[in-house]
Amino acid sequence: METGQNKIDVTIPAPPKEKVLVIQNLFKSFGKNHVLADFNFELNKGESVVVLGKSGSGKSVLIKCIIGLLEPDKGSIEIFGQNIAEINLDELDQIRAKVGFLFQSNALYDSMTVRENLEFPLRRHWLKVSQEEVNAMLLEALEDVGLAHTIDMMPIELSGGMRKRIALARTLILKPEIILYDEPTTGLDSITAKEIIDLMIEIQTKYNTTSLIISHDMNVVKMASNRVLMLIDGCCYISGSYEHLKKSTDPKVKQFFE
Repeated sequence: METGQNKIDVTIPAPPKEKVLVIQNLFKSFGKNHVLADFNFELNKGESVVVLGKSGSGKSVLIKCIIGLLEPDKGSIEIFGQNIAEINLDELDQIRAKVGFLFQSNALYDSMTVRENLEFPLRRHWLKVSQEEVNAMLLEALEDVGLAHTIDMMPIELSGGMRKRIALARTLILKPEIILYDEPTTGLDSITAKEIIDLMIEIQTKYNTTSLIISHDMNVVKMASNRVLMLIDGCCYISGSYEHLKKSTDPKVKQFFE
């Protein structure tokens, strides 16, 4: 007589990862300087990936290719399933509205107030919103970075860390699905850099954004990444978690952790 039932072990497969950025066989050279050489990479929705590499390794070139500021010599870049080399300018602008870019230099307009700097991308993409809606969007973006009181100030009146936060607020104004960060802590002191890293993490958590971070700052790599990609010799040399790569015995990988 049976006293119980055999348990059936049912494993529910994980849902497939949604790829928001796919780069295949990317090449980019400047004369005889081969910066990117057969670079391949996939970014999944909700990930935070840091591209780590030495100065001059091609990190900024990569991010400029992704947003269309530079044209690759060969290869393909697909964002949200669309090959950016095969679409027209209107379609490219629609994609760019979903991709925020935080410049290394912040790229704020010195002749504009904080308010005008944040309004600029709204005008650039010709959004049909009322002034009341614009004001609400500005206030939300500034509150996200803790600087609502600076709305009528000029960039020159702000510290380096505050300018970085305002640049990030401008990036957030269109609620991008992907944020590209180009060396977000460069030129900042260690305390301010930590504050920016914490802010990046808060924003990703709040809005469930996907982040691609270009950096050589190991604090950014350790704190802000789900995955680390090492750009060495123009290609994706290796990728994995911070802890995984830290244990590597490969000399090219170990040099970043010494």
